Amino acid sequence: MKAIELKHPLIEHKLSILRDKHTGTKEFRELISEIAMFLCYEAMKEVELKNVTIETPIEEMKTGQLEEDRYAFVPILRAGMGMLDGVIKVVPNAKIGHIGMYRNETTFEPVNYFFKVPKGIENREVFLLDPMLATGGSAIDAIDLLKEKGVKKINFLCIIAAPEGLKAVEEKHPDVKIVCAHIDRELNENKYICPGLGDAGDRIFGTK
Repeated sequence: MKAIELKHPLIEHKLSILRDKHTGTKEFRELISEIAMFLCYEAMKEVELKNVTIETPIEEMKTGQLEEDRYAFVPILRAGMGMLDGVIKVVPNAKIGHIGMYRNETTFEPVNYFFKVPKGIENREVFLLDPMLATGGSAIDAIDLLKEKGVKKINFLCIIAAPEGLKAVEEKHPDVKIVCAHIDRELNENKYICPGLGDAGDRIFGTK
């Protein structure tokens, strides 16, 4: 499944501010949340709706409604939390899980330290959230954990993706839909995305 890249002037505009090293914490958080909302819209473009009958002020009509309880958002801690507010605005009644990972700065491999998902996660469509898809290690591990729980439909939403990370995830989990705001050029020797936007977690939480 080929990754979906949002190509839109508004996205490019918002990314230009997000990438700027002079952008402050408050604005950075707000932009991450806004872009996450757009990613969620795109990822849910083909979801099925249930048929319902409602009454408008004028007449009765048949229409479609989302069964919000069928969905779960799972941010990869800690940076994924920055995207949560935006996607919850789209599907406010979705269930929320958390996967805790950090990167070993020597091996660059992800280390898992926390996994908590809603009951019945295997019956829900899951949207994994992480602003950066770099090597793909964290995404692959998180998807593995969800599949071990029986989840069959998984989407991965990220702000910036590196070609190396996309290739790794697509090879290991070709059934997972990846939606990103932009595919960047490459990873550098420290496995940071170039041109990227720096460490998303640090910039969201103001820890550096």
